[in-house]
Amino acid sequence: QVQLVESGGGLVQTGGSLRLSCAASGRILRNYGMGWFRQAPGKEREFVAHISMSGSSTVYADSVKGRFTIAADSGKNTVFLQMNSLKPVDTAVYYCAARPQVNVYNTSDQRAYIAWGQGTQVTVSS
Repeated sequence: QVQLVESGGGLVQTGGSLRLSCAASGRILRNYGMGWFRQAPGKEREFVAHISMSGSSTVYADSVKGRFTIAADSGKNTVFLQMNSLKPVDTAVYYCAARPQVNVYNTSDQRAYIAWGQGTQVTVSS
């Protein structure tokens, strides 16, 4: 089992930056790919970014490509999401999740993920 705890959310103005962290405990991080998802009020949870077990491969949703960067520090068992040029549409609760390597679902599919954090709120004011 892996347990995940997100932090780093908050209130920021349009154009600002935030860095989210996801601390993993239990099984070590390098056994899993890690993803970030978000859920805005009244909307379904959506994929944001994924990083592979080795850290060598990343995938981003088109809506955040070029603005967000996912990174992992396996030594600290932590995954980060650096968010730049934030927009009001980025306002959401952000969740990190762990994805086993052997998987029938692709990286953007929530069904691929077996553990989720509790979420951290990001609010971008206009």
